[in-house]
Amino acid sequence: MHTTPTAIPPDDAWRQTHLGRLLGHAMRRFDARVLQLMARNVEVPLALSNLAARNQVGAAHIHLTRHLALGGDRLTDLAQRAGMTKQSMAQLVDQCEAWGLVTRESDPHDARARRVCFTPTGLAWLQGFRDAVTQAEAEFRAEVDDDVATVVAIGLEAYAGGSNPP
Repeated sequence: MHTTPTAIPPDDAWRQTHLGRLLGHAMRRFDARVLQLMARNVEVPLALSNLAARNQVGAAHIHLTRHLALGGDRLTDLAQRAGMTKQSMAQLVDQCEAWGLVTRESDPHDARARRVCFTPTGLAWLQGFRDAVTQAEAEFRAEVDDDVATVVAIGLEAYAGGSNPP
């Protein structure tokens, strides 16, 4: 039996246009642009640039790039800050370690613990990420107007820094 798709009822359109969905689409578009820019950046180590160009690098890798402190972090702290499970972060760290972005080192404050730290290649990746974010933000400002972009940034900072409802 073949069914014909029906139009979205007017009272159901909210599911396509609510703020959470728009924020998700905007974040995916922004992250995709950052990865595209990184793939073209001659300062990003070639092997990593090639991975980005072939879509082998994704949102999870951006989470690691966004959240790993320059001085390193314990896996559990990194996973919590990135909003990932410890197991998922461990798999991601394994992959990034194989690519030469990070290494696991002894924690100087706890002999039982290990810290995830950027390698020199990882720091070059981080600089490429910074450059790409700067360019993607400039493109966003040019597309929506600088005043609108400023209002969006202020609103998102306030919202992200606010307390969760009970």
